[in-house]
Amino acid sequence: MAATQTIFIPRELDANEPRVAASPETVKRLAGLGFEVIVEKGAGLGSRIPDQDFVTAGGTLGTAADAKKADVVLKVRRPTDAELKGYKPGAAVIAIMDPYGNDAALAAMAKAGITAFSMEFMPRITRAQVMDVLSSQANLAGYQAVIDAAAEYDRALPMMMTAAGTVPAAKTFIMGVGVAGLQAIATARRLGAVVTATDVRPAVKEQVQSLGAKFLAVEDEEFKAAETAGGYAKEMSKEYQAKQAALTAEHIAKQDIVITTALIPGRPAPKLVSAAMVASMKPGSVIVDLAVERGGNVEGAQPGKVVTTENGVKIVGHLNVPGRVAASASLLYAKNLYAFLETMVDKAEKELAIKRDDELVKATMLTDGGKIVHPNFAKATEAPRTEPAAIAATIMVADASDKPAAKKTVAKKPAAAKSPSSKPEGTA
Repeated sequence: MAATQTIFIPRELDANEPRVAASPETVKRLAGLGFEVIVEKGAGLGSRIPDQDFVTAGGTLGTAADAKKADVVLKVRRPTDAELKGYKPGAAVIAIMDPYGNDAALAAMAKAGITAFSMEFMPRITRAQVMDVLSSQANLAGYQAVIDAAAEYDRALPMMMTAAGTVPAAKTFIMGVGVAGLQAIATARRLGAVVTATDVRPAVKEQVQSLGAKFLAVEDEEFKAAETAGGYAKEMSKEYQAKQAALTAEHIAKQDIVITTALIPGRPAPKLVSAAMVASMKPGSVIVDLAVERGGNVEGAQPGKVVTTENGVKIVGHLNVPGRVAASASLLYAKNLYAFLETMVDKAEKELAIKRDDELVKATMLTDGGKIVHPNFAKATEAPRTEPAAIAATIMVADASDKPAAKKTVAKKPAAAKSPSSKPEGTA
């Protein structure tokens, strides 16, 4: 039997990243597979996991220098250049890599000789559901978006009938009905808001209604055919866009809270809410933009800020929304990582045995043996990728990818209902 292999769990260097790539449960299970598990001191504190909990689960505490002896590194975010220098060639590094538009970072990982896996490229098939990081994190993002909106909104969300009068329920509009959108609908309904939602995919209408919300769309013949065979959204005709934009603009003017969730793989987020729409809203209204890290769905949204417009509308642009509920997000993400890593472990030999012909490996492996191997990025070193233009505000949610990349994943937060067949792309 080979010598015991090591898994290292670092503390994330990004000040805006409180999540951690392991939980006491997954550390215990990784140790049970035969690995030595080293967790950097303080790695879990941002997720309310004390160091001692990892030790009790069978891990040992270490420092950043311990990465040098690790055969596997489990992270939340893509490793920095400084971190790469501390990894040994051939180590498997699994994280949310955010590779689109980051050609230099990909090249650096290839040069470092690591075998890098991008969790957000996990194929949306039945066997990989438990590994679907986009869904696990988007679920929490949708929940937190409503909580953030309620915190900024200076009125009660539910209708309240009192002797002193009636407080009307807040009107809440969810744009983009993927994983985040569905959870936002459910959360807003639980808080007593009157909820409407929109998406260009006809299939989600039933899901919206099943949660007690009203579906808003121009339901003409084009709309009824607005879904690809894979369940993804199509880009709509100019005529449909104009009709849908007019309906949306009229609706937004009456809303108290708007939450946007649309993301498209490999390109900036589509603009869903124009400045004119924002200007039409009542003072005190709140818009939460879950796509702000990819340019935003809302004109005027600023990453990391809550902006108040001249007409008194608050546009919320928090970064890393799943990280705002890190204690929950880390537990789910750790389980995603464990489930994936377990498929690459030889149980008899108790060591990592990457099967390079496995569909999960082929879909997620970015670099291997000193090269960029993922087909979407293999030519990055020859011709650096040019970021495409954002999609205009008249398009609701569209599958704008013109290459097979779209069938792999969504950009950030992800998009789906619970069954794999209904996991649409292009909506977080």
